[in-house]
This record gives sequence, C-alpha cells and structure tokens, in this order.
Amino acid sequence: VQLQASGGGLVQAGGSLRLSCAASARTLSGYFMGWFRQAPGKEREFVAAILWSGGTPYYGDSVKGRFTITRDNAKNTVYLQMNSLKAEDTAVYYCAARYGGPRYYASEYGYWGQGTQVTVSS
Repeated sequence: VQLQASGGGLVQAGGSLRLSCAASARTLSGYFMGWFRQAPGKEREFVAAILWSGGTPYYGDSVKGRFTITRDNAKNTVYLQMNSLKAEDTAVYYCAARYGGPRYYASEYGYWGQGTQVTVSS
C-alpha cells in the first residue's frame, strides 16, 4: 500500500482545511485507514480512522465534533475535513493504513504516507 497525503497549509484559527490521502494498492478491502498528527516535541497522536469498506468512523477526543473522516472508494482517497481549527491543531499530519480492525496507536499501522504540514495561526 502506498499513501500520498496532501492539502496542508496555513489557516487562521476558526478556519477549515481538507486533507486528502490518495492510496495505491491492489485492493484496499479489509484495510483500516487512519490520520495521525505530530507536533514538535510530541508523540504521534491518533486523529481519526475509518474502515475502507465503510462503517463507523473513529476520532480522537481532541478533534471530535470538529473533524470528519470520509473515503471515496472510486478515487481510492481518504479525506480529513478539519473545521473550527485551533492553534493546537498545528502539526504534521500523516495518513496511515493497517490491515484489520480499528487501532489507535501509530505503532500498529504498517503503511504511512509522507506528512503534510498544517499550521493554524491564532
């Protein structure tokens, strides 16, 4: 599985951004797709995830109600819509994939895209 993240940038607090993660694989059936973020000096943090075939999305506590993860099977792309952004959302955002059920730790994901920087100015 190869992953390519994009969509980061600079935005003012209260604004919105949409990140994209384009996935390449023979099949993504059975894969769990996630977004993580890492701020300077901090550990990689779980943001959101969803099973490729659909179903209940999962969110980290700090983004619930503000971020939405979706996927477009036809485009092999996973999106992270980020609304009501805060300065503390500033981080490098990574998309990731694992085969199997939901997991919330970065060490449990075997496939990673390059990061995309999100900077929220206050």
